[in-house]
Amino acid sequence: MHENNIAEVIVDSCFKVHTSLGPGLLESVYEAVLACELQKRGLTITRQQSIPITYDGITFDEGFRADLIVEDKIIIELKSVEQVSSVHKKQLLTYLKLADKRLGFLVNFGSNLIKDGITRIANGL
Repeated sequence: MHENNIAEVIVDSCFKVHTSLGPGLLESVYEAVLACELQKRGLTITRQQSIPITYDGITFDEGFRADLIVEDKIIIELKSVEQVSSVHKKQLLTYLKLADKRLGFLVNFGSNLIKDGITRIANGL
């Protein structure tokens, strides 16, 4: 499945979860429910996967943890905040580079309207 096809399922699933639960819950709740919704739609999900980083030829396991990785192609970084800042977008782009992924979504379930809370971040697409 191509990233763009997966992306459509992700966005639709985010709308469904946000419509059902509303804004303001903990990120961990949205993570569990969104993972379940994506799995129901036939996608493979990995939660809280540790991504090591390599610096100066040395690999460190303490890189970062990806909230969700979909089909081993797309990283979803979840937030439940009043407003996403530019550092959150930069953070996801760095995650994509370190994990060698081409597409990610920053999803803020704290937004009143989920369409305002979904940001698509590309790494070399």
